[in-house]
Amino acid sequence: MTKGEEERPMRDIPVALNGFRLTVVEAPEVKQKRDGSGPVTDRNGATQFVVSLFVKQRPVAGQRTPKGEEIRVTLASDPGEGFGEGEWVELIDARVNAWEMRDEETGRVSSGLAFKALGMKLTGTEPMAVSAASEK
Repeated sequence: MTKGEEERPMRDIPVALNGFRLTVVEAPEVKQKRDGSGPVTDRNGATQFVVSLFVKQRPVAGQRTPKGEEIRVTLASDPGEGFGEGEWVELIDARVNAWEMRDEETGRVSSGLAFKALGMKLTGTEPMAVSAASEK
C-alpha cells in the first residue's frame, strides 16, 4: 500500500445460500436514507429496496439444525408484489460486503456484514430436507 492509500476490504463477495431456507420477516420496501432525506439510490439513480429475511440452515438428516439469523438485504431492483411475511424466497446474485466504522470521538469501532442482491424470487414450497450424504 502506498502513502495516502487506505486499506479497502474485498467487495461484493458472492454468497451461496443453497442449503439455507430464507423466510421473509418484513416485506420489501424502498430503502430510506438514515437522515430521512429520501430514498437510497445507486450510482445510476435507481432506487434501492430492502427486505428482512430469516436465514436458517435446511434440516440435514441425523443432524441438529442450528439456530437461524435475521438479516437485512439491500435489493438493486423492485422485487414486485407477493413477498409477504412468511414467504420462502431465493436471492438472485447474493453478495456480502464487510464494513467498519470508527467513531473519532470515542475511538469505538463497529463492524459487520452488509448483504445485497440483484433481486429475489419466491420459491413457493418448503425446502426439502437435505441428506447428510449430499452435504459432503
